[in-house]
Amino acid sequence: MTTLGTPPPPPASPPVRADAGDEGYSKRLRPRHITMIAIGGAIGTGLFLGTGGRLAAAGPSLALAYAVCGLFAFLVVRALGELVVHRPSSGAFVSYAREFMGEKGAYAAGWTYFLCWATTGMADITAAATYARFWSVFADVPPWVLALIALMVVLGANLVSVRSFGETEFWFSVVKVGALTAFMVVAVVLIATRHPVGGHVPGLATITDHGGFLPTGFLPMLLVMQGVVFAYAGLELCGVAAGETRDARTVVPKALRTIMWRIVLFYVGSVVLLSLLLPHTAYSADQSPFVTVFTRLGVPGAAGVMNLVVLTAALSSLNSGLYATGRILRSMAVAGSAPKFTARMNRGSVPYGGILLTASFGVLGVGLNYLMPAESFEVVLNFASICVLGTWGLIMICSLLFWHRARRGLATRPAYRLPGAPYTQTVTLLFLLGVLALMCADHGVGTMTVLAVPVVVGVLVGGWFLVRRRVTGATRAARGGTEPGSPVHPGSGRGPGVS
Repeated sequence: MTTLGTPPPPPASPPVRADAGDEGYSKRLRPRHITMIAIGGAIGTGLFLGTGGRLAAAGPSLALAYAVCGLFAFLVVRALGELVVHRPSSGAFVSYAREFMGEKGAYAAGWTYFLCWATTGMADITAAATYARFWSVFADVPPWVLALIALMVVLGANLVSVRSFGETEFWFSVVKVGALTAFMVVAVVLIATRHPVGGHVPGLATITDHGGFLPTGFLPMLLVMQGVVFAYAGLELCGVAAGETRDARTVVPKALRTIMWRIVLFYVGSVVLLSLLLPHTAYSADQSPFVTVFTRLGVPGAAGVMNLVVLTAALSSLNSGLYATGRILRSMAVAGSAPKFTARMNRGSVPYGGILLTASFGVLGVGLNYLMPAESFEVVLNFASICVLGTWGLIMICSLLFWHRARRGLATRPAYRLPGAPYTQTVTLLFLLGVLALMCADHGVGTMTVLAVPVVVGVLVGGWFLVRRRVTGATRAARGGTEPGSPVHPGSGRGPGVS
């Protein structure tokens, strides 16, 4: 009851029911796991291997590209963090797409993300094979054999339990962060003391005497943006992990709050130091730039240790991809938009069906290493970059729709939120479209990959018509008699395909 002249209170937000895909998981990820997953997701193959080729192409201006893309990556993760606090889910943005865009949106988000990690997994096992051949004992082993070994090792660790994944990823991240920190300390000492690196004296002259900040021009710096976006793939992983974390609404924001300075420190800082240590022409796409520095430095065993670290980074990324897609596919399978077997879980509460499906795409990466070992990394990197753009775009669209729903009084935004909404979502979407346009301007693998996008879209559209009856049936069964259009998800009881 309200007093005369007092406006009535706004309508209460409708209750949001949990996604059925969240049932059956054990909440065994701890805060330290989430923190290191957030860090490790930002440090992967794109930085450790891809930076070499991008430095050779764009020079020191790569640091600016990392800074710009890092800002938008932060906005995407912050938007996802707001949605996680709104409703933690192992289905992550697929579950949010279902809430705000319906089942078609969830279908598009899920399969785009699957393709993102499936192709990233191909890049990771390609990188792992490249790193392993650094040591003479593996030099004569065919790359596809090394790639297959890497896939089998990580697959085995992922199928045991979520705790096994969390511990594996925790220590992978510790190794990556520790190695990068050690590199940056050594680099600062070398620059401060002007100690020669491979006969070259490091310092600001390394940049000014070799073409300056933009040695190859402004366009090459823009063209490497798609590779830089790929380097940030994985930042959204902590949103997926939230569904298997106790008190995710507290843990996830704490993990995300420090991401921005980590991006600046590890990405921009590393590129600046690499640019000061050696001319950009000293780096190449077929070797990690960190290994290049330590090889030129001539410290016995140092290059081998750093190569082991970057191999760890590739395995970490592959580990994360199998984890994420397993959870995403289960959320989709329960809703009827993914194969039924991907909803199955083992005794360790691991959705092994989805993990095995992703691993099967990794086998395609093994085949790619067999057919075209020289170009395989660049091919899958470009395709993965497009999928990353699509995934980030869908996250921002969900965030924008959530903002609009809150404005109408149909939802309540949490205290932890994306600043500057709705402008930040709009600007980020325009940036992502701009990167896609730049890929079209790259007359090579990038252009060929973009031209393949309509084919992929056509396959996804055809797939929707194959599964839509099953999706409709799953939605009706899950609603259990609620009114059509109410903001609920496939939510109580088991959906189709759950064993």
